Amino acid sequence: MKQFLAVGTLMLALAGPAFAGSCPSLAAKAEEAMKTATLDDATKTKVTELITNGKADHEAGNHADSVAKLNEALKLLGVAS
Repeated sequence: MKQFLAVGTLMLALAGPAFAGSCPSLAAKAEEAMKTATLDDATKTKVTELITNGKADHEAGNHADSVAKLNEALKLLGVAS
């Protein structure tokens, strides 16, 4: 049981930097897609909000939240993450 907990803890510790590295690339991808997107005003506002909040979460160290928000923005833009 102790081994299982140790491995789980190690995996979580290593996941943080992996998320941290993907946030800026996801944000850039979403911002690039926004340049050519044809969205209604409500969706455009939502996507802009998700990108802004995703970048803020990244800066605050909340990388899992950042990735989730940026992936949602990409989904609304119709871009695969």
